[in-house]
Amino acid sequence: MNSKRLLSLDVLRGLTVAGMILVNNGFGESFEMLRHVEWNGMTPCDLVFPFFLFIVGISTYLSLSKYQFRATPQVLAKIARRTVLLFAIGLAINWLDHAVEGDLLCFGHLRLWAVLQRIALSYGLASLFAVTVSHRWTLPTIITLLVVYAVILIVGNGYAQDASNILARVDLNLFGYDHLYHKSPVDPEGLLGTIPSVAHVLIGFYCGKKMSEASTLHDKLLVYFVAGAVLVIGGYLLSYGLPLNKRIWSPSYVLMTCGLAALLQGLLMYVIDLRGHQGWCLPFKVFGVNPLFLYVGSEVFAIVFGHIGLSAAVFSGIHAVVTHPQFASLCYALTFVAFCFCLGYVLFRRHIYIKL
Repeated sequence: MNSKRLLSLDVLRGLTVAGMILVNNGFGESFEMLRHVEWNGMTPCDLVFPFFLFIVGISTYLSLSKYQFRATPQVLAKIARRTVLLFAIGLAINWLDHAVEGDLLCFGHLRLWAVLQRIALSYGLASLFAVTVSHRWTLPTIITLLVVYAVILIVGNGYAQDASNILARVDLNLFGYDHLYHKSPVDPEGLLGTIPSVAHVLIGFYCGKKMSEASTLHDKLLVYFVAGAVLVIGGYLLSYGLPLNKRIWSPSYVLMTCGLAALLQGLLMYVIDLRGHQGWCLPFKVFGVNPLFLYVGSEVFAIVFGHIGLSAAVFSGIHAVVTHPQFASLCYALTFVAFCFCLGYVLFRRHIYIKL
């Protein structure tokens, strides 16, 4: 049963990574559903990153359970190594974006934050909680983090789409303008947003715990479906006071996206594990077993292809056949996903799994 459970988790992880690559690599004008909402609200594009954080939480439980959640030097070193390496790889991607333009010594204006840095801090802090605090405090900790963050948003003008936002002010004062995201007043992966992101990972951790404790496959499915329904309803109700907002990672956004991720995980367990329909899973298994390599590789190739003009050339060829600009953008993004799949498939066939 464990292998089946892990198969559905790999498929969900693969769906999410493929989705992240897809929405990050549209060329030109993308469909609205494949673009992030500018501020309040949510599109399918806004689901992929939070889904991945939810999966990080489940995987953290499964990984640390092998060590009985003991804070041994070996376990702490493993957590520290993964956290530092993830953060460093994120910084390296940001550096590469400047380096391909000849700005090798860009450290004075290198952006400090991005997706991998957010994952690194969220994983590291949630993992330290898992090995140092009794797990009966998981739910109270999640609630406390979200309540504290909600208060910060309310008191600090956290929904303002300008420089008065407390998230923007904290990042600006601590790190300086040159090291932040410049396409919006608020850095979407800034420091204070780590608070709800840790809660996000802990929700996945808690679901993984309850799922592992369930004795039958039906009970495991029930964990995800019940948790998903409760979280979606809670997120929807909370959104009336604290709207869904990916940019600030609002508490309602945490609950809603975790709920949808739990429901999808339950559905995949039903289809793959209970009903045994696995023939369609291969592409997502390929992405799911090497998620970090394929995501980082997609970012590197996107930067390099853009710099040498290959992205523009491929898109021009596609656009010559598919004249609708948004469909052409989608075709380009799907082509890029297929390219990444081919790289991953070579590793998959050779049973090479790159992990930190």
